[in-house]
Amino acid sequence: MSDYYQVLGVSRDATSDEMKRAYRKLARELHPDINDGADAAERFKEVTAAYEVLSDPQKREMYDLGGDPFSSGGFNPAAGFGFGDIVDAFFGGGGQRGPRSRRRRGQDALIRLQVTLNEAAFGTTREIAVDTAVACGDCEGAGTSAGANIIDCSMCHGRGEIQSVQKSFLGQVMTSRPCPQCSGFGTLNPHPCAECAGDGRVRTRHTITVNIPPGVDGGTRIQMTGQGEVGPGGGPAGDLYVEIIEQAHPLFQRQGDQLHATLTLPMTAAALGATMEIETLDGLESITIKPGTQSGSTVTLRGQGMPRLRSSGRGDLHVHLEVLTPVAIDEEQELLLRQLAALRGEEKPEAGLNEHSSGLFGKLKDAFSGR
Repeated sequence: MSDYYQVLGVSRDATSDEMKRAYRKLARELHPDINDGADAAERFKEVTAAYEVLSDPQKREMYDLGGDPFSSGGFNPAAGFGFGDIVDAFFGGGGQRGPRSRRRRGQDALIRLQVTLNEAAFGTTREIAVDTAVACGDCEGAGTSAGANIIDCSMCHGRGEIQSVQKSFLGQVMTSRPCPQCSGFGTLNPHPCAECAGDGRVRTRHTITVNIPPGVDGGTRIQMTGQGEVGPGGGPAGDLYVEIIEQAHPLFQRQGDQLHATLTLPMTAAALGATMEIETLDGLESITIKPGTQSGSTVTLRGQGMPRLRSSGRGDLHVHLEVLTPVAIDEEQELLLRQLAALRGEEKPEAGLNEHSSGLFGKLKDAFSGR
């Protein structure tokens, strides 16, 4: 038996992708439709046989252990035989019976997409590039070379499984296993497509349009049916899931459909009251600061928050007020503040802690007082 690794020109620890690339390169050079050399056809068959074994995990393991991956019967140490096989033989186990379909559904795919808060609020359309498996253009997903056909497996005669009689402590036991020559498909691809190596699909990059609805939040997944990977043998494509990652906003913090922002205002504006313009998602909005406003107060703008996903209405925008105490003042400003303090009787303020009627301290006081 030839050294299949040497035939493909790969190391014994080569990955499946490395073997596929090596096979594609050799197949293009040796394919009978391209190379009419005397030994090209024979080498093409040898390369195809090597790839058929090494690309199949079960056949590769059997080959690495020194067994014959195309063996049709008898006890094979590489194939293994245990109590599970006996149970399968007597009680009908062993999984799916009959040939497996070469045409299977493709895998789902997941990509993450960053959006701004404004895009999440009002929705947008984005073009994204996706690397995925698509149907091979050369063979249109069939996996065969031009003019070639899939043929029935000569070992299992299209059944996809073979039966063998093996000795056990219970006597002779007949077991069924997936056919090692066709890997359970029941058919063989003697002339695989050189472009896709018989898989019926190739990897490529293409652009798709993603519609982001208003109100999406970080972690939301948008399902795009049939936009995932095309399945082997030209099977139907899986789905693509676009997971939304929301970027931090410099002004607003989001909690569900509620927005929070902090507005810093001068001490004089807090004491005298004022009308101020602030930025919202919809543009500038005027808010009224009442005279005597304290630091930590909140002004709520109804309906200025985030839209509700797949629902009507919007949340609110909560503006948290922070009163700014002047740090550096000149002599005139200091004189005016001292005059104000005298008018209010605050030249010598008395220190004292306030009684808490709510919060942690209030709850502790109520618990001990029996309220």
